[in-house]
Order: sequence, then C-alpha cells, then structure tokens
Amino acid sequence: MSLTSDLVQLIRNKPVSQDDLDRAASFVVDTLACALAARQTPPARALSAVAPWTAGDTARRAFHFGGLSHILELDDLHRTSVTHPATVVIPAAAAVAEAEGRDGVAFLTAVLHGYEACCRVGNAVGKAHYRVWHNTATCGTFGSAMAAASLMDLSEEQTVWALGNAGTQSGGLWEFLSAGAMSKHLHTARAAESGVLAAALAREGFTGPDTILEGEKGFFVGLCPDPQPELVTAQPDAAWELTRSSIKPWPCCRHTHPTIDAAIALHGRLSGAAIASIEVATYQAALDVCDRPQPTEPYGAKFSLQHCVAEALTSGRVTPSSFDADQRDALSDLRGRTALSVDGDVNAAYPAAWGAKVTVVTGSGERLVETRAVCKGDPDNPLTRDELTEKAVALFVLSGMEARGAETLVEDIYGLASGAPLAGLFDSCFTQSVAPARPVAVSA
Repeated sequence: MSLTSDLVQLIRNKPVSQDDLDRAASFVVDTLACALAARQTPPARALSAVAPWTAGDTARRAFHFGGLSHILELDDLHRTSVTHPATVVIPAAAAVAEAEGRDGVAFLTAVLHGYEACCRVGNAVGKAHYRVWHNTATCGTFGSAMAAASLMDLSEEQTVWALGNAGTQSGGLWEFLSAGAMSKHLHTARAAESGVLAAALAREGFTGPDTILEGEKGFFVGLCPDPQPELVTAQPDAAWELTRSSIKPWPCCRHTHPTIDAAIALHGRLSGAAIASIEVATYQAALDVCDRPQPTEPYGAKFSLQHCVAEALTSGRVTPSSFDADQRDALSDLRGRTALSVDGDVNAAYPAAWGAKVTVVTGSGERLVETRAVCKGDPDNPLTRDELTEKAVALFVLSGMEARGAETLVEDIYGLASGAPLAGLFDSCFTQSVAPARPVAVSA
C-alpha cells in the first residue's frame, strides 16, 4: 500500500452527513460569488480571452472558474494546510459535475472529497514549503483530482493514478509577488485544470505513480524540506477538513486578517485620537509574504500588513476600494510609522492559529493593545448564514445580477444539498452577460 492509496481509502470511507453537505454548499455560494464578481477585472478578462467558459471543454472550464475564484482575495482559507481549497476543488467539481450530469448531493460529496485530499496533503508539507511554493497550487492539484475522480466514479486504482498524475503537475512559485504580477490566479486555474485532466486520463487507463507523495523522487522529496508525511492520514475519523476552513470577510491576504480584526477594535477605542506609531507582532509567515511598507499597486496593498492595519485603524473597515491609488497615497505616511515583528508565542501557534498583536501609540503617548488568535470567518468565529448571504449577494450584484436574482441563486445552491439537480447552474452563471459596474481594483 502507498500513502496515496491510504488517502483514497480514508476519504471514501468517511461518512457524509446532511450537515456536511450543507456546509459544503455554503462554500460553493462563497466561491461562485467571488468568481463572478471578479469577471470585470484585468486578470479575469485575460483568462476569459484565453480560456472562455463557453469553449465547452471540461478541464478548460475548471481552469476558467479556478482562475477567477482567486482574484478578489475573498475566497476561503484552511489554516493548517495554508491553502485556499475552494478555488481549486469547487471549480473542478462544478465543471465535471455538469459534464457528467450529476446531482447536487454527488457534486457536494465530491467537494468534501476534494477538500480532504487538498488539505491533508497540505497539512503534511511542512512550514518551509510555503516559503517558495504556493500551497494552494501545489496541494490543490490533489484536491481537484480527487473531486473529479469522485464524480467520474473512478475505481480506487484509477483514483490513485489520477492523484499520482495530479501530483506530478504540481507547481506555483511565490516569485510573482516581487513584481505584483497576476500569476497567483494562474496557480488556481492550472491546479483545477490539472486535476480534471488527471482524472479524465485515469478513466482511459492512463497510469500514474502510486508513490507520488513519499517516493524517492516524489512530491515530499522534491518540494518539501521538512515534510510530515504521517499527517496525510492522521485522525481518519476527524470531521471533514472542509468544516475546518474559514470564509473571508476582508478582500485581502488572509495573513493580514488577525491584524485587521485587532485594528478594527482599536479604531473603536481611539475615538479620533491621533496615531503616533503602530506596532504589529505576528508570525513569521505573515511577514514573509506581507511585509510591504509602500505597495505601488492594488495587489501589493492586499499583501501589505502595513497598509491593511493603517486602513483598518483609520476607516474601521476594509473594502475593495481600500487598495485603490487614492487610499494608498493617503495612508503612505501612516504605513511608514508601522513596525512589524515576530511574536514568539504567536509564531509557535502557527499554522494551527493565525494570530497577531497590534499596538497603537497615540499622540499623547497612550499605548492601546488588541490581540487576536481567531479571526472573523474562522470555524471558531464563523460568518452566519445571513452574513455569508449578504456577502455573496453583494458580490453577485457587483457581477451584474439583480439583487432578487442573486438571492434566488444563493437558495438554489443551498438546495443542492437536498439532491436538487445542477441543471446547468454554473453554465448559466458563467455565460450571463457582464453588466457595467464599478471596477474592482486587484492588479496593476
């Protein structure tokens, strides 16, 4: 037996409850809303020109949906694996489910399976992997392949082949951040597409390595300096990994969210007092990715702890317009008075907990402190169904839908958990015309 075989058996033996299906549906609501609202952005226009949904090819549809899902930085986050599983798994499952004529329960079950594969592999890659590799891209291929295999009714052997060939396609480097480039959206697009291709090939008898994870020239050896392979199959009877994922309330890198939550609380305590300086103490990975004191474009601002804390302190909120040029200019001085550091306790708790301590020194010398170990949207502090619906409807409206139609779409997606047919739900969403709306700034 190989580690991949053990993973496939673990996933297929896990029971699925009605609550599990309902939870999966909530992530579909969120992911589809994120993708559709991004359609007017420059990255989405480029992705759509090269890989339009209307091209009809299942793998290319997964590419299209996967790429759009990650643009607004409003998609989900699984903390221990440091992945955004929805952006890869749900697009793959949606494309395959419609192509195979599957119903809502089969689709949502495949989503649960895909999350499980993506997140369990992500749990095992070790902290060092993330310094160079984008976990969502590298681990996401396993998730998309597992979801597609479920919907294609592949045998256990075929599913192992699919995961083997998904793993050999893993990639996604962080270098794009240094130039503020659009590559991150290609990461999710390709991870979604690669898993679908791997599953389709396996159905045709195309073999893949069963030891892709632990082999002498496999995934862990090639991409992971400090892997923990035992975590792939640890606690097989635990709740589905999907239930441990967070849904974002703020449209920026998830590493900034504990800082934002703390800063919003401080905004209420400041009562208009002048800010002399800001101190952010957090975990090392957050600094590795989000230490950007003077971002020059919107995407860089979304990955700037300095910008996000300044915006939350001054505005008491973070919105898509928070990263526009005018706001970047307005906050330049305050960003320059922001110091970042690693907090030993917070760093030790990562990635099980993503925390931050924010200290504001006022003009009068008073020190105000707020600490967060859990963020709004985490499983420990989740968005309510009403809050998620509000977020989704606002994004659907931004995409050009009428509010009433957006509300109906949300309910239709939740209805999938009761076995309702997909009936071209995703096809109708991605083929609707895009009405003019205020552009959402996401990239230079």
